[in-house]
Parts: sequence; C-alpha cells; structure tokens
Amino acid sequence: MKVLIACLATESNTFAPLPAGWSAWKAGQYTRTATQEPAHLFSEPLYEWRRLAEARGWEVVESRSAFAEPAGITTRHVYETMRDEILADLEAALPDIFLISMHGAMVADGYDDCEGDMMARARGILGPERVIGLELDPHNHMTAAMLENADLIVNYKEYPHIDAPDRARELFVMAADTAEGKIRPVMRTYDCRMMVMMRTLQEPAKSFVQEMKDREGKDGVLSLSLTHSFPFSDVADVGMKMLAITNGDPDLAEVEANAFGDRLWNLRHELLQPLPDISAALDAVDATTERPYVLADMADNAGAGAPSDSSFFLRAVLDRGMKDIALGMYWDPVLVNLCRDAGLGARLRVRVGGKVSRESGDPVDLDVIVRGMKENMAQKLGDSEWAIGDAVWLEADGIHLVVNSIRTQCFNPTLFTDLGIDITKMRALIIKSMNHFYAAFEPVAEKVIHVATPGVANMDVTRLPLTKRNLNYFPRVDDPFSAA
Repeated sequence: MKVLIACLATESNTFAPLPAGWSAWKAGQYTRTATQEPAHLFSEPLYEWRRLAEARGWEVVESRSAFAEPAGITTRHVYETMRDEILADLEAALPDIFLISMHGAMVADGYDDCEGDMMARARGILGPERVIGLELDPHNHMTAAMLENADLIVNYKEYPHIDAPDRARELFVMAADTAEGKIRPVMRTYDCRMMVMMRTLQEPAKSFVQEMKDREGKDGVLSLSLTHSFPFSDVADVGMKMLAITNGDPDLAEVEANAFGDRLWNLRHELLQPLPDISAALDAVDATTERPYVLADMADNAGAGAPSDSSFFLRAVLDRGMKDIALGMYWDPVLVNLCRDAGLGARLRVRVGGKVSRESGDPVDLDVIVRGMKENMAQKLGDSEWAIGDAVWLEADGIHLVVNSIRTQCFNPTLFTDLGIDITKMRALIIKSMNHFYAAFEPVAEKVIHVATPGVANMDVTRLPLTKRNLNYFPRVDDPFSAA
C-alpha cells in the first residue's frame, strides 16, 4: 500500500480586515517535511499517519504541509499554488490512500469551499477506487463537495482541540480497512439549523461528546462527528451539522445523524448561555481570592481571524483604576522591537492596541516599564506547539501587558510565566481567546468567565451580516424547523 499525506489548513473570517497572503502562510508553516519538524494542531495528524503506515510496512509520500493563523480570505494565487502542489504529488504518486488535514472553513478569493474544491480535484485524479480521508477542525462548513468526494471525514470531537492525534488514528484505521476491502463507509449528514458554541470540556456538551464516542464501533456505526460551525464566514453552508459514517448502510447513517442532531436540538437552550459584558465581568473579579480570575476577550480571538489588538478591556481596567491585572497577547511587532531596542528596565511612553481596524477600538497611550522580554517564545495546546514569536512584558502602574510579534491566540499560562509574571499575584488574567485556553487555564483559575466583547469575532450570532445562506437558524429564529 502507498499512502500520501498532506496538510492545507486555515480558518477564514470573511469579515476580518487581514487577508491571508504568502507572508501569513509562511509565518505559520510552509514545508514538505512536517513530520520532521515541531508539530502544531494541523500537522499532528501527519505524524500519526506516517507512524501507522510505516508500522505496516507501507510506503509513505509526504506532500506539502501548510498552515496559516486564521485571518481573512486567502488570496487566489496563494491557494491555487498550494493546492496544485498537492494535486501534482497525487498525480505523480497515485497512492492507494490519500489522507489530508484541513480546517473545513477555508475561503479563498474565488473559492468559498477550498476543502470541497480540493476533494473534487483529488477525486478526479485518483478515480473512484482509491481512498480519500479528510480530517477537519469541528468549526467547519461540511459541504456537499466534501461529502461527495471524500470516502471518510472525521472532525475533532473536543473544543479546545486536544484530540487531533486521536481522530487521526481513527481516520487511518478506517481508511486502511476501506482500502483492504474490510469496510464500505457511507456518510450522511443532518442539518441542525443552529449556531451555538459547544465547550466540550463543560456540560452539557461534555456528555454529548461522550455519547458520540460510546456509540462508535457498535452495530455498524463507524464514526460520528459534529460540525460546530464557524459563524464568521459568509458562505452558503455555514451552520451546525451532524455527520454519521456507517459500514455500507446509508439508512442507518441517516438514522444516526438525525438522532444525534435531535439530541443536540434538545440541548440548544442549555448551550446558549448568556455572556456578561466587560463591565459585568470586571464586577465579578474578587480581590480576596488566592487564584486569579480568567476573563476571555472572545471577540478579539486571533484564532477566529481577529487582529488581537483590541483595547476595550484595557481601557475599562484603566478607567476603574484596577491593579494586579495581566492582559495578553497584544499583537504588535513594531512595539516589540521598540521595547527590545530600549532594553530591560527601560521607561517608555507607548501606544497599545487599536491599530489594525475600527473593530480594535482606540489606541491607549501608557507610561510603561519593560519588565521582561524573550525571543522565539512558544506555547502548548495539548501536545502541539504554537509559536508566539518575540514577546515583551510591560508594566503600567500595576497593569501587566504581554505584547508579541506573531499573531496568535492564548492557549497556556506560560505566555505570562515564561516572561516572569507571577500569575498567583494577579487578581485577573484577561486573555484574547474564545475557548482553546480553557484546558490549561482552568486549573489555575479561581473562575473562568467567557466575556461578550466588541470586535471582529463578536459572538452575537443573531446579528451576523450573512448574505449567502438563509437566516433561518437558531438562535436567530426560535424554531427554524417550523419557520418558513
């Protein structure tokens, strides 16, 4: 058997002011030797696929692996160049199995469905007999083109995404069994007509995910995946969908997808938890606790394509005269370089935040001391490593800021502690992330509060300016199944 492995992944916020060109992709990953380099979320599956294939004595062909931090749409030339590299490798190798790690919500100029486009072109090269397996982030769009051209699609089950290697192993086994004629996978989906956040380490989503895992491998059910949706893409297929894969039984696949879709529908009001605004979140911070509160600035999450430089939380903290508050990460490579040139202990007048777009708010001018700096920092999400770039710790009279050079969201408290900030002495840690931070921050937090903040990734999905799909979805419509 011959297996070709590849990665082409980003998440496209079509409302974001940051196009993804070559500089964005090459700042993430752009390589043909991903399995010889430090793993990130989307290259982790390639490690598993190579290991499992080589353990069987199979030939492995490693193609392009490319990843860009979520941003706006990818430019046409960049997407077509990377896509065509992988397709050329497919045509040259003609593998028995093609396994690719993608996001599922990638949009390029001229392509609303990059994953579906890739699947259709790959199928055209490989024909109907060879096996195509696709691993996706659950914040995908799950389009007809993906389903019609892939044999197998598996989403990560967890959010935060700590299970990509587990899902990669599952996908490999099913793809191998398909290639060897042991199973005949059939996929069916159910449109849940919803857009809500699923935090899978918390109830009720935690039990829902466990029910999916418990059902897999029984009575012909091979795999179950939930598409959470990525609401910040103006595309026709945005929304939550339930996917079931069975062994040669399309009726069973439809029954299972519908059954789990109905279960999710019945949880909709529990999942739709109200979020406090900045003022209410800061009111909740208790100065007497031994551990810091962790407040998530959700709408300025770089992992959803936001700039990671909004100033709304910082301004509110300053207006209240609060002390012992740490905030991060503010993306500003120019400011990082200025502080590095000034050196440790330097006292500077700096401008923080509010620089990329109007959704970032107004810039804040502060007198700061450079308390710490570090080059080539990284943080962990599960076992994967994410570059932060060069970072500095700035203190402004009891307010502690982490400013960094590579735009990325907050995953781990080490983004503070590696610079020397003692988080046990902070009243609150205010971090730019939606939920990926939760696994690492929750153990050190007195309380975690997800906050409805202004910004590019505003979580009020009832007001999204969507133009390409119908607006008949919960919570925008109370009962989209009954509405016209």
